[in-house]
Amino acid sequence: MIDHAHDLASVRDATERLLTAVGTLDNAAVTHPSRLPGWSRGHVLAHLARNADALVNVLEGRPMYVSGEARDADIERDAPRGLAVQLADLRESAARFQEAGGAPADWARTVELRNGVTDSASRVPFRRWVEVELHHVDLDIGYELEDLPADFTEREIGFLADRFAGHPDVPPTRLTDGTRAWSTGRQAEGRPEVTVTGSPADLLGWLAGRRTGTALKVDGGPLPALPPL
Repeated sequence: MIDHAHDLASVRDATERLLTAVGTLDNAAVTHPSRLPGWSRGHVLAHLARNADALVNVLEGRPMYVSGEARDADIERDAPRGLAVQLADLRESAARFQEAGGAPADWARTVELRNGVTDSASRVPFRRWVEVELHHVDLDIGYELEDLPADFTEREIGFLADRFAGHPDVPPTRLTDGTRAWSTGRQAEGRPEVTVTGSPADLLGWLAGRRTGTALKVDGGPLPALPPL
């Protein structure tokens, strides 16, 4: 069962970790490349701030972004800003998201995200939690996948496994960390599953496109190629 109040609290805690870590940087460090191709750390920070406002739009019944082009233009506009401005924007946009999330609402309602994707309103706080945690890692400032909260990692592995479930280009695949297991890919239809075994951090890194999967053990075939998220 999704607990949106728990997830809102987790977003707040993750945001505080992020703000504390980013606060140790300087203006020059913000311009350095992130782990995301073509994006500086400033791009990642700008995206996080604008994503918070976009999810406020979702919760309040407006389009998430005016357009894909406008989203990209806003990130490019805000990426070169200095550290103090980035931090203030992150903090203020996070507060707006918490305020929207704390308003009385029907959390069972369906909301629309980007590109026609729909979801339960109750999952929006978790989606924001994902943004904050994974992009904190993307900043390349000492926060790694192994540092993510264990409950977050388990849930995000399950979320991404569900996302690829039934995908025609992904073979039937069993994921396991040796204790827990998830299934993804197209239906088996009598075909043997590929079994992918690894640490929770390595499984999440592969599913989320943050690691190549070289640390994973694969049985029953090659490591499946995953489509872009």
